Amino acid sequence: MSSESESTSGLWEPTFQDILIARRRIAPYLKPTPLIRPAALAEVLGADVYVKLESLQPIGAFKVRGGVNLLAAMDPAERARGVVTASTGNHGQSIAYAARLFGTRAVIFAPEHSNPYKIAAMRRLGAELVLTGRDFDEARQAAEQFAADTGMRYVHAANEPLLIAGVGTASLEVIEEVPDIDYIFAPIGAGSCACGASIVAKTVNPRIQVIGVQSERAPVVYLSWRARRLLETPEAATFAEGLATRVAFELPLRILWRLIDEIILVSDEELKAAMRLLLETAHLVAEGAGAASTAGAVRLRDRIAGRKVALLLTGANVTLETLQDLLRDESRATSPGPD
Repeated sequence: MSSESESTSGLWEPTFQDILIARRRIAPYLKPTPLIRPAALAEVLGADVYVKLESLQPIGAFKVRGGVNLLAAMDPAERARGVVTASTGNHGQSIAYAARLFGTRAVIFAPEHSNPYKIAAMRRLGAELVLTGRDFDEARQAAEQFAADTGMRYVHAANEPLLIAGVGTASLEVIEEVPDIDYIFAPIGAGSCACGASIVAKTVNPRIQVIGVQSERAPVVYLSWRARRLLETPEAATFAEGLATRVAFELPLRILWRLIDEIILVSDEELKAAMRLLLETAHLVAEGAGAASTAGAVRLRDRIAGRKVALLLTGANVTLETLQDLLRDESRATSPGPD
């Protein structure tokens, strides 16, 4: 491995050096994504706002950086065994995309009622799909058992240093383009995005504030971060499947405990309002998780006023039905009442 920090569990923490190595590793396959400054969004937030368009990645989400980094770093013999993972969609697409690049078999376990667009996308990329369980964590348990039975390489969605190093390259691109950024807002599902942002920011400029944003209907990372111990919740009932995690995992929490400045919770209504705000002010489509950073910035609007703020728009894999519901909700909210 590259620069490794061992823990008692054997999971090493990725460092800034690992993120630099990841950038070199993924460069032949993925180009940097645009960082834009939507004037109308800046006016709403009262800040100098930059939006990182990870929605323009080949799979429509930031996770592909981690998948490509991990598969590129694997020994050819290990790749030949094939990979298995669990996902609500974007992580699975990342592994499927990278597996296709490197000619590797990929088996992905997903919850029974997953986003159909994401399921179809994973199949198009050549992955074998197994739909099982009521949520991500039940699908994950099935994937772990399958890996144990078959000898395939199990790719954990969170406890994978190479995934975190890979997705950290997005925040590295932000800071290279805007070195004097004041805030980076990152969505939190299992936590890899916020981990990558924290590693980069605190290495390059510790004054940069990294704010993680999680759904109040799936708050396990927030609760674990506050309690300083790993927790589980009975359910993760948010519509934003990219945030819907019931179990906190060791590696991302270890990094977040040490490095992140703050984690805040937002409601599903705030996530939907942020999706509409991105559509209205920047003509950008975001899924619920992808809009979490914007929802967090709206929540902290007074604090960030006049500052340089980066919002990581991490994904745009939203169903047409969800978009229609958003617009119907907005129409009902703005339509005049009876005379």
